Amino acid sequence: MRCRSAPSWASSAASSSCISCSGRTPVSLDIAIRRKSLSARTILLILAAFTLLVMIGFMTIGANGRWDFVLPFRGAKLAAIVLVAYAVAVSTILFQTVTNNRILTPSIMGFDALYILIQTVLVFVLGANRVSVLDPRWLFLGEVAVMVLFSGLLYRWLFAGERRSLHLLLLVGVVFGIMFRSITSFLQRIIDPNEFLVLQDRMFASFNTADTSLLAVSAILIGLASFAGWRILHTLDVLALGRDTAINLGIDHRRTVSIILVIVAVLVSVSTALVGPVTFFGLLVASLSYQIIPSYRHRLILPAAVCLAILCVVGGQLVLERVFGFNSALSIIIEFVGGLVFLTLLLRGATR
Repeated sequence: MRCRSAPSWASSAASSSCISCSGRTPVSLDIAIRRKSLSARTILLILAAFTLLVMIGFMTIGANGRWDFVLPFRGAKLAAIVLVAYAVAVSTILFQTVTNNRILTPSIMGFDALYILIQTVLVFVLGANRVSVLDPRWLFLGEVAVMVLFSGLLYRWLFAGERRSLHLLLLVGVVFGIMFRSITSFLQRIIDPNEFLVLQDRMFASFNTADTSLLAVSAILIGLASFAGWRILHTLDVLALGRDTAINLGIDHRRTVSIILVIVAVLVSVSTALVGPVTFFGLLVASLSYQIIPSYRHRLILPAAVCLAILCVVGGQLVLERVFGFNSALSIIIEFVGGLVFLTLLLRGATR
């Protein structure tokens, strides 16, 4: 009796349960998977080495002043970049896993639009001068709390009934994003022009002006979310097989997806509140990691995406600082390239 060929990204446990149509035995399949994993590990080590070299270059190139000042100054900036790159890369991979779609990012849930709405409301109600003197730590925690609360309400509504679905959640997120942008546009039209100029600086991501006083709080929140994700890491490969397959293999799909969505909400909220909204950056590094790593194991894909994210931001920031002298914003370049990747994937139909 013929059976379907197991997809290349299926786990070894799922692959060994069926002999492919090409006549491979379970032993040969297991050997092939191990060879791919070995190759993926080699590529991952190379990526990690390049990432380390770029980080060292960022800390040392052009450091003509006092080392006791340059290293702490650049180290704080590097820590902020690494935290944001890690959060964006991991959240995008996890979100694409639960949605089973490679052209979606967490920004579809309206996080970016909500962040810009929060900034607009603050400037509109309090004024730019009062907002500038607010404690950045409390402002940061407030922004993260609002975005996480928004996502929590959506998730609770999604899983409150039996007929709710993940696709309905995505649709509701798109609708809320449109509503947030409409309210933001209305407030920006009636706001004072001088205060609007101050607001514009808060509407775009800036990796160079991240508040270093928020690094400890950001690291704690990202660490807690990462610990929760590490505990369910073994289920991600099964979730990538689809909802029905995951349920048949014994995964509590609703509970696992709920946990992952909360983790994604925390990571996206922290990264957005720290540097600003980045829409296509996660899609860019996730697509590159899928292309570079010859494996679909999340133990390999996630570290690769993190390394690529750090390479893009740290390397790009290094080039802007030492070559162009801050004449351009890195986030604009990254979003432009990410947008081109999104259009390419959309035209190719590479949703899975």
